[in-house]
Amino acid sequence: MSGSFQQKYPSPFSVRQQALGFVGWFLLTSLAAMAGYFASVDAGEFYLQLARPEWAPPAWLFGPVWTLLYVMMAVSSWLIWRLGRNTNVYIGLALFVLQLGVNALWTWLFFAWRKGGLAFAEILVLWVLLAATISFFWPLRRLAAVLLLPYLAWITFAAMLNLSVWLRNPVVLS
Repeated sequence: MSGSFQQKYPSPFSVRQQALGFVGWFLLTSLAAMAGYFASVDAGEFYLQLARPEWAPPAWLFGPVWTLLYVMMAVSSWLIWRLGRNTNVYIGLALFVLQLGVNALWTWLFFAWRKGGLAFAEILVLWVLLAATISFFWPLRRLAAVLLLPYLAWITFAAMLNLSVWLRNPVVLS
């Protein structure tokens, strides 16, 4: 890490500890991604069978978008974690971990258990938790908050898509 970065954003952790911290946050975020993956093994086929709005993206787009978003989430959480022990850091990271768990649950609700209404209610909770996470991250490290804004935009879009697909498929997504 360059000296100017260290001076502008000092961390109580050594470079080695920061590298290990990044690996830890990346693995935690990857666990949430894997939980979603296991719930959505047959999602592509199921998604194509559903009545969807004309503005629905193709099934192949979800994987690349989520991969990028998960990487951005890992970097965001690491940037906050490296600030050290601080009540606001703890609260922000607790919110991050909570929204990460809620994120993983959505895929199970919608694709594995096919509960469209419950998935919609849950994604609204996810949106609120993510907005709260961004609010806590913003004063601590603006870049960490900004990295989560595309995720918030995607969740907003996903909520609209969830609602539309659920309303179009009430029997399948009971």
